[in-house]
Amino acid sequence: MADSSFDVVSKIDGMEVENAINQARKEVEQRYDFKGVGADVSLSGETILIKANTEERANAVLDVLQSKFIKRGLSLKALDTGEPYASGKEYRIESKLKEGIDQATAKKLNKLIRDEGPKGVKSQIQGDELRVSSKSRDDLQQTIALLKGADVDVALQFVNFR
Repeated sequence: MADSSFDVVSKIDGMEVENAINQARKEVEQRYDFKGVGADVSLSGETILIKANTEERANAVLDVLQSKFIKRGLSLKALDTGEPYASGKEYRIESKLKEGIDQATAKKLNKLIRDEGPKGVKSQIQGDELRVSSKSRDDLQQTIALLKGADVDVALQFVNFR
């Protein structure tokens, strides 16, 4: 019998990100407490730019954006948010979208699977993803549960379960 396997990846759905940003922009335009403060949310490439005339308003807009991310099923671990900074008369917050599992995180997950996972489970790093294989599907299910409970700073998805 052939080994069963799955891939651990960190990807975000671009359309869901755009939808979350559009919803946040609409809410910011309609809410009374954001009238006249120059609040705006925009996406360019992999960077989300938040603008407002005070640091508190910029953080409030970020809070609205994060709530829209959660409602659309996107993980906040996919956002790498910087600190508010002054730019002329307005404050800005830049958030970068994180995709892919970096080498250090992949090694950490690999070590976690080796140390705490079921005995017959093997894992190997393939670019920006991790392939996990075993003869037993039950062991793979236990490994998925282990990885879901792991404390890593990237959003993990489990794909290609065969």
